[in-house]
Amino acid sequence: MPLTMASVGEVVSIIRIGGKEEVKRHLESMGFVPGTHITVISVNNGNVIVGIKESRVAISKEMANKIMV
Repeated sequence: MPLTMASVGEVVSIIRIGGKEEVKRHLESMGFVPGTHITVISVNNGNVIVGIKESRVAISKEMANKIMV
């Protein structure tokens, strides 16, 4: 399922990253790689804030839809 469907407080594991190669590289540079566990901290108008590797990262709904968990 896409990350946008995960519930607040849920811990999920990244299965794969979709989209164009440049989008994949951008997400990977922020730590979004398959196998990584992330926590959904909040969702606001579809935009998602996640906890990843002891950091909080905000991503757009469009980006979050490309992250399969």
